[in-house]
Amino acid sequence: MYPGEVSKEALDWKAVQGQHITAVQRNILVLGSGGREHALAWKLAQGEGNKVYIAPGNAGTAEVGTNVNIKVSDFEGIKKFCLDHEIGLVVVGPEQPLVDGIVDFFKEDARLQKIRIIGPDKRGAQLEGSKAYAKEFMARNGIPTARCLTVNKTADGAAFLKSLKAPYVLKADGLAAGKGVLILDSLDEAMSELDNMLGGKFGDASATVVIEEFLSGIECSVFVLTDGEHYVLLPEAKDYKRIGDGDKGLNTGGMGAVSPVPFCTPDFLQKVEERIVKPTLNGLKQEKIDYKGFIFLGLMNCGGDPYVIEYNVRMGDPETEAVMTRIEGDFADMLYACADGCLDQVYYAKSEKTALTVMLVSGGYPEVYQKGKVMTGLDQLRDCVAFHAGTAFDAEGRVITAGGRVIAVTAQGSNIMEAREKAYENVVKIKFEGENHRHDIGLDLSPLTSHL
Repeated sequence: MYPGEVSKEALDWKAVQGQHITAVQRNILVLGSGGREHALAWKLAQGEGNKVYIAPGNAGTAEVGTNVNIKVSDFEGIKKFCLDHEIGLVVVGPEQPLVDGIVDFFKEDARLQKIRIIGPDKRGAQLEGSKAYAKEFMARNGIPTARCLTVNKTADGAAFLKSLKAPYVLKADGLAAGKGVLILDSLDEAMSELDNMLGGKFGDASATVVIEEFLSGIECSVFVLTDGEHYVLLPEAKDYKRIGDGDKGLNTGGMGAVSPVPFCTPDFLQKVEERIVKPTLNGLKQEKIDYKGFIFLGLMNCGGDPYVIEYNVRMGDPETEAVMTRIEGDFADMLYACADGCLDQVYYAKSEKTALTVMLVSGGYPEVYQKGKVMTGLDQLRDCVAFHAGTAFDAEGRVITAGGRVIAVTAQGSNIMEAREKAYENVVKIKFEGENHRHDIGLDLSPLTSHL
């Protein structure tokens, strides 16, 4: 078994709890509208008796569940829908509602308390909501991470920047839609951008900036599902953030992903558990933070040792589009058990297959791009799953683009090259004006091509 797996011989969670999850309780609401939410809804819909709603959803989620026209920020609207439709489980996809306190909203409402919700409370969400808080948390709990200094005045950061070697890392303290991290090659540029960030480049999110020492290594993402006491390691992944082949060009929300990651060996993952996962969970308990949900560990593998680059308090995107295809069993059972504190008593295993995801984006992304472009070829896809990230329907019922990242094609194979071949065979079938994608997803990880 992999680290964090629970065998089929483990106790049956439903029997142990003495509960029968009724059809009503099997009504599940997924909050969000991206590729991550489509992947979550797709996996949850596979479970027997599960009825999935997605708010607000997209053109793809409409194929696996029922879209609901409610924004993730509309807590009162979400409450009404949950009560009217007897929702038994809420799965929060994006970070913003968690940082805004949706879990606290459910806990503090007498009528919502019976509804299980996956995600940390507002205090726990600060692991992602404030990079300064996350770095302080890591320092308190002895979790390996880069040296840093938190500043709100340019002058305060000058001496620390001068003590570092290039490149220089600047991070907006708050949420900046995945755009608040700058990696700069010159000290003068770092000083100038620090001034720009503190001056409002990313709005209120960069009123405080974390200056970090640059870590040299290769990145990966490790996903933890925890009920506050127990945990499992979900399939790990590696994403590709730059817009262009060869990791060139601007940073994006993610242009593709691969799972599993060859350099995430059992030895490396054991180090992750002992040095990062367990100290993180112990720290949350010591600080009396109620945490039932996902912890996304953005890691740097530095010569075989893991260092935390960042915490996220939800699943990653586009990694989720690869990860969900490798989870075996009823994912809803895992989430119900997580909410009930019984995660150690439910079956969980990972597929041995490799999943590879290629993201198709709008022309001009991650800068200015157009929406509303008609998409074709979706009916020609074979032996893959296309997770919609930014799509909608037009007045004629056609699927159109509705975002920068449009659709994520995921295929599986016995190895990276086989998964690559299947994915790219389908990528070229999807057409829309301005379509762009990377052509090298997974090449750096394959032993056949990594030397190129």
